[in-house]
Amino acid sequence: MTQDELKQAVARAARDYVADRLPVGAILGVGTGSTANFFIDEIAAIKGRLGGTVASSEVTARRLAGHGIRVLDLNDVDAMGIYVDGADEIDPGMSMIKGGGGALTREKIVAAVADTFVCICDASKRVPVMGRFPLPVEVIPMSSAHVARELAKLGGSPRLRDGFVTDNGNLILDVHGLSITDPVGLEDRINQIVGVVTNGLFARRGADVLLLAAPEGVLTFQR
Repeated sequence: MTQDELKQAVARAARDYVADRLPVGAILGVGTGSTANFFIDEIAAIKGRLGGTVASSEVTARRLAGHGIRVLDLNDVDAMGIYVDGADEIDPGMSMIKGGGGALTREKIVAAVADTFVCICDASKRVPVMGRFPLPVEVIPMSSAHVARELAKLGGSPRLRDGFVTDNGNLILDVHGLSITDPVGLEDRINQIVGVVTNGLFARRGADVLLLAAPEGVLTFQR
């Protein structure tokens, strides 16, 4: 199977997961990225069951609206049963690196509200130790040089994402060369650097369910 075929398969599995477990009229959180896009296209078939969605990026909001799916502001939502999103890497403890698409801050906010975080990805994203994929760190623009120096002290090689500005008007430093054996500790340490908005480690709020597309089918893992 091609990678797109794997993404399509896991998107269908996630649609069925939502249809089976999310009450009619409930709110669904929707992530950002190529796998999330396949998921958005799939849930168009069940949009009548949804009370609305919360998007983790402007790109996602536009794709949802293009299918006629109602998009709500998170501030208008009291509860969210399920949030579905992809990951750039996920380890056996269900911690993730996210933010390859640049939406890490809004993704982290939406994930914090959801009762259940469902990660959808293909088998290439499941790794024993995270760090091969560069760790995104969203920073206030005036702090980028300072934050880069502090990240280098942690053993990484930070590089400014060229020509990219987040939906929040900030910049992203992608940190290469890390071996992340303590995801929670590193997440906390980076977030304490002055000028950091947040980083792409989803460890304190990791995935509750992983739907993993493999050649033999979609596998389910739970925290």
